[in-house]
Amino acid sequence: MTQQALIYQIFYNDRTRVELDPGFMRLDNMANLRPDWSEYWPIREFLLSRRLRRDTLYGFFSPKFGVKTGLDSSAVYQFMAEEEADVFLFSPFFDQSAVPLNIFVQARLQHPDAPRLFARVLGMLAPGVDPLRLVMDSRQVVFCNYFVARAAFWQRWIELCEPIPHDGGTHPAKVFLIERVASFILATESRWKVRAYDPALLPLSGSAPARFSEVFRQLDTLKQAWRAEQDPRHLHEFQALRLSLVSQIAASPRHHPQDFRSD
Repeated sequence: MTQQALIYQIFYNDRTRVELDPGFMRLDNMANLRPDWSEYWPIREFLLSRRLRRDTLYGFFSPKFGVKTGLDSSAVYQFMAEEEADVFLFSPFFDQSAVPLNIFVQARLQHPDAPRLFARVLGMLAPGVDPLRLVMDSRQVVFCNYFVARAAFWQRWIELCEPIPHDGGTHPAKVFLIERVASFILATESRWKVRAYDPALLPLSGSAPARFSEVFRQLDTLKQAWRAEQDPRHLHEFQALRLSLVSQIAASPRHHPQDFRSD
């Protein structure tokens, strides 16, 4: 059965409007009433003002989707037509998802205060879960809100997101956390069927040389194995390989191994 998908691209001004992929629908945020909420505001307004269809897939991409992923709308729809799922992921930056243990550790590397915010807010939303200890592979990591999902997933997503902007957190800290809520759901709830576009085929962040792409694949595979088997040997091997990679990156000119050191 073919799944219907409604994928929107958000625009903020005339410049971003003309940059949109014509294969996606447009979501107008020209008024930008809550700039401190970034893209959460137009997505939130859409989800709260419309009755979502249960079997329809919805997505909300930024104007930079094509630049960051190298994908256009035809590639997105073609991938989604190959197999049914509850959630489809289109996350670039494989180096930033494969090398850290999870997307929360990855955030800490650029924003040292992030762990305190994550622990406080997610501790309230999901008591007993330590976000910094979660193991996430490419089937859970979502960057830039580049995912398309069924209505039920979006309902779960906004349920967890809503307390965050109202918590009094500062911008951009609350925005960084909201961008990680989809990953948190996928890492802690097994009920969702997920298909991830191969991140090795998408652009890297630039924090590590492209010649290490195969190592990124190995790191991701080890995390997948741990999630499947819960065998600590997989994590031990992951950490050893990760430390070896960081050492190699440190010896590479014009790159920044500190991007991967903190976990």
